Amino acid sequence: MNTEQNPATVAPASTSDTLRALNERIQQASSFVDLIDGEMQKVIVGQKDMVQKLLVALLADGHIMLEGMPGLAKTLAIKTLSEVVDVGFSRIQFTPDLLPADLVGTMVYSPRNEEFTVKKGPLFSNFILADEINRAPAKVQSALLEAMQERQVTIGSHTYKLPEPFLVMATMNPVEQEGTYPLPEAQSDRFMLKAVLDYPRKEEERNIIRQNTGATARPAVQKVIHPQDIINARQLVREVYMDEKIESYIVDIVHATRQPGEHRMADIAQMISFGGSPRASIYMAMGAKAYAFTKRRGYVIPEDVRAVCPDVLRHRIGLTYEAEAENIRVDEIIGKVLNTVEVP
Repeated sequence: MNTEQNPATVAPASTSDTLRALNERIQQASSFVDLIDGEMQKVIVGQKDMVQKLLVALLADGHIMLEGMPGLAKTLAIKTLSEVVDVGFSRIQFTPDLLPADLVGTMVYSPRNEEFTVKKGPLFSNFILADEINRAPAKVQSALLEAMQERQVTIGSHTYKLPEPFLVMATMNPVEQEGTYPLPEAQSDRFMLKAVLDYPRKEEERNIIRQNTGATARPAVQKVIHPQDIINARQLVREVYMDEKIESYIVDIVHATRQPGEHRMADIAQMISFGGSPRASIYMAMGAKAYAFTKRRGYVIPEDVRAVCPDVLRHRIGLTYEAEAENIRVDEIIGKVLNTVEVP
């Protein structure tokens, strides 16, 4: 089935002219996506999928969690993106002795002025790297909640707005689980996407060696976009057209993770302890719109939904003890859902 539909065929005829105008406007406005991708490729060898997901999270005004082995360019990716977009960047190394004040800041007493002044923490930046977030206790992880959800931080009796655009990228190491603290459901649900990274291919790894051991320095990236352009693009992403059939498709996918028996998947009903929340539906819709924007389209097709679905649902589906005993992975459940729910 060809899902790459013309915008005139995914909406009533009365709105086709408006859709064509919107599509042309988004094609022009999304030209910076290619510029960002080109600059990122100067430094990041391979990992195109990771760069794509970072852009989706940024354009959809969400946050992203990356799970992968050390050395897969997670830190380099977010740092390079901050340079390309020309925004502030803070890296926070999460450790067991970290305190909430180490993130948000604290009140400091000044003997000279005989008053308390606010010392802002590293959260007061645009792009935040929460490195190995599962190594810090829950009270530190929860210090991110207000910042991620409300885009503000409270210190003492005062609340301060965080700069825009704001993006949190958290990393998790899939090995060395001893001494780590699993993220509470309320915390992980704040992340729009959870991506799992794999090792580079052989040819990519050869290029990585050449880039990091050669006589020439690593190429410098150029600032190709202003932060305000990202803020404007986020508004345009919300205007991307989504047909009612696509909305129903998203609802069916999320509902199938809660009540698989109602979608001809009774065989996995005993494998799921809880399914996706309404936030999953919201993020899947926003993610699909942002993905369409990166493809320079003003309308969403089913393939956009399928592209973002695994990363949106991966951390929102709970497995039962039976599933874990049989080594069933969440990605297998998601694959079953995508293969069963009817595509519009």
